[in-house]
Amino acid sequence: MTTQLDTLMEKLREIQAEIEVELARRREELRFHLENRRIVFEKEVLRLHGQIKVGLARYVREANPLVVLTAPVIYSMIVPIVLLDISVMAYQAICFPAYGIPKVSRRDYLVFDRHHLAYLNALEKINCAYCSYANGAIAFMREVASRTEIYWCPIKHARRVLGPHPHYHGFADFGDAEGYRAKLAQLKDGVKVEGA
Repeated sequence: MTTQLDTLMEKLREIQAEIEVELARRREELRFHLENRRIVFEKEVLRLHGQIKVGLARYVREANPLVVLTAPVIYSMIVPIVLLDISVMAYQAICFPAYGIPKVSRRDYLVFDRHHLAYLNALEKINCAYCSYANGAIAFMREVASRTEIYWCPIKHARRVLGPHPHYHGFADFGDAEGYRAKLAQLKDGVKVEGA
């Protein structure tokens, strides 16, 4: 039996596919393409990017003093992020096989490609690498946590959740005891994750 929620989720998947088509069109407009996971810009575009680049000395000289003063605070966050990343990798390696949960490919979440942009100076590239790692690692951790939630507690909350993970919509409704037990019965042979 198809529910209204199933219909809406299918529409969401269709819209996501349309977004991917639009992103591909936009890449063509910006005159780059992907070859074996490698970004390739047209030569003229690379030349223009080089002209737009702000040199490192000028970039530092023109930086807001508050940005310079707070940068160590931002960069200090790398320590807890790395420690949590390592802990989550170990947790997944140990627990997921025992629970029958498909492992999350960390590589899918950690994307480092901004260093190919000729209009960024060395410090901007370092900043971009930091943000790529931090956000990618947190996205990886969230997916590990969401797959854990599928196994242990596939129940929606009574209150609205901002930015729920992609698996949340398949959870049993809050207060639906029979739906919860049915979800648990579906998991007896392991967690099924779309795309895993």
